[in-house]
Amino acid sequence: MKPIRYVSVFLCATALTGCSITDQSLAWLGSEAGAEVTGDGFGLATANNIAIQNGDLSSMMANLTLKFAREVPAKINFAFNSSALDEGAKSALRQQAQWIKAHNRIVFRVYGHTDKVGSNAYNQRLGLRRARAAVNYMVSQGVSRSKLKAVSSFGETRPLVLTEARNRENRRTVTEVSGFVRRGRGSDLDGKYAKTVYDKYISTTYVVVKSDED
Repeated sequence: MKPIRYVSVFLCATALTGCSITDQSLAWLGSEAGAEVTGDGFGLATANNIAIQNGDLSSMMANLTLKFAREVPAKINFAFNSSALDEGAKSALRQQAQWIKAHNRIVFRVYGHTDKVGSNAYNQRLGLRRARAAVNYMVSQGVSRSKLKAVSSFGETRPLVLTEARNRENRRTVTEVSGFVRRGRGSDLDGKYAKTVYDKYISTTYVVVKSDED
């Protein structure tokens, strides 16, 4: 027996009632719950659920890291040879902190970076100080330290701008998803992962469809 596509039912009902629809109102049709992280196509959310339950979390973490970076500034920058947070950095970290607190099943890692001025050893330590400064500020904003699983320093080894000179873009920390809260033997995520990870199972904005008789 072939599965019924709800889009067909909706369109038939629309034709019978004389309702009008717009391209925007059709945007959510034909997509399954969780499509914003799995891509369009029926069955992909189920496949992801199975992968998660089997311990394959890498693609889910990558998607969540992209979601995090789209919704809040995931990167902050620093003055030369400094780990002090300026007002711009604090503002970005406050936004990060709010997002992290709202997604209580996810844990994060903060990576510290430097530009290429100075020795490798010194820059490794400086990158770590910057990562710790970011973590400490988010903790002061109410984030549990256990949610910031670790801090790490790449020092000068992963520049955004390939230059030996001073460069503010390279002097940064980046916050990324590193995993999920685990309880007992397995992950806390299961077949309802889209509901436990996100604030809503479906984040679609529905459009009110008016009848011609209104």
